[in-house]
Amino acid sequence: MAKMWAGRFSKEVDETVNAFNSSIAFDARMYRQDITGSIAHATMLADCGIIPAEDKAAIIEGLQSILEDLESGALLIDPTAEDIHMFVEAELTKRIGDAGKRLHTARSRNDQVALDIRLTLRDEIAEIRALIAKLVQTLVRLAEQHTMTILPGYTHLQRAQPVTLAHHLMAYVWMLLRDDARLEDTAARMNYCPLGAGALAGTTYPINRKQTAELLGFTAPVANSLDAVSDRDFCVEMASALSLLMVHLSRFSEEIILWCSWEFKFIELDDAYATGSSIMPQKKNPDVTELIRGKTGRVIGDLTTLLTMLKGLPLAYNKDMQEDKEAIFDAIDNVKLCLKTFDPMLATMRVNTENMRAAAAKGFINATDCADYLVKKGLPFRDAYKITGGLVAKCIELGLTLETLPMTEYRAACELFAEDVYEAISLETCLNGRISEGGPSAKAVAEQIALAKAAMK
Repeated sequence: MAKMWAGRFSKEVDETVNAFNSSIAFDARMYRQDITGSIAHATMLADCGIIPAEDKAAIIEGLQSILEDLESGALLIDPTAEDIHMFVEAELTKRIGDAGKRLHTARSRNDQVALDIRLTLRDEIAEIRALIAKLVQTLVRLAEQHTMTILPGYTHLQRAQPVTLAHHLMAYVWMLLRDDARLEDTAARMNYCPLGAGALAGTTYPINRKQTAELLGFTAPVANSLDAVSDRDFCVEMASALSLLMVHLSRFSEEIILWCSWEFKFIELDDAYATGSSIMPQKKNPDVTELIRGKTGRVIGDLTTLLTMLKGLPLAYNKDMQEDKEAIFDAIDNVKLCLKTFDPMLATMRVNTENMRAAAAKGFINATDCADYLVKKGLPFRDAYKITGGLVAKCIELGLTLETLPMTEYRAACELFAEDVYEAISLETCLNGRISEGGPSAKAVAEQIALAKAAMK
């Protein structure tokens, strides 16, 4: 394909350089956005009297036919084209003649690609937010089913205090809602139109940047033409938000991997979301969660690529910035793949409530409540803490739990103990006694669920 910029050059570019320079392999996915932006640009050019109305009509009709043919498969993108912008323009000129050559008036590939990537990422954010919302809905639904499913809460991977599965799941709901809010903020800052900035210094044509911004659904034009073509902050912001989203999915994946193990056996994944071993017939592996955990590093790497790419660039556009698309598209594709897999995996898993409760009954996770019992009887907390620690040691020595320790041992440790201590340290009492906002009691979790549902709306 002949280069649109070939006039200055006296010989063909080396084929190796052509391949090295080409971005069509990864920017071809922006064809819809490129055509949408070109239709808005042609409309503005005609309205400003820069091109004839009949040329605008021919350009728009030609672009729409190209879009239809690409969507139907009647037209295939030429892999030898330098980029998607040149491919569309060359195809347009082939179809409508000289009118197609007028489309690039008052425009550079620099502001064109800046526009295309903003439009593309805006669309991708909307899709990712919809996937997050679906996952949040699944988690909320599971939480509603398990407000009294007791399991141990952990610190340092040691059993700590009793919580419910609902409370545990809702912690991830709030993480995901923050991820959604970050993407929403990113989309808002991204939503400014670079079209009309030209290569870097605007244009001498009497264009109307506000019109193209409005036609394309942007808040306003980017205020500075240098910034318009050189800014990729929005790519970094999106990659950062996606990296944190993946970190949350990775942390959740790690817990699912633990919970699936024979050592925990809190849950069992549906066969559709697990794999076996080529040599060990007993194995059922949580490969989905392991892959999510692995892909998290890849998305974080994409963020690092973008930051490193930008850190040494002077204004305005530099060819280094072609690397932005591979990195951000890779992050997007992996996040979408993980979300689409994670949601049905959770929706179909089986919860072993008996195993969760059995684990909660061990490990002295009601020890804090035993100490609080003495505090409510008037003992200073530090004294109560020491006495309870001694009781735990006695339980370990005798092979008992705080629930089965005889009253004689309690009374020997402190005369403030009475028969009501057994009720005070029951798992249900420990849970529902935690009435503080955001806690694991059924009432507090119900309030969280209501708040999450309101946030989702």
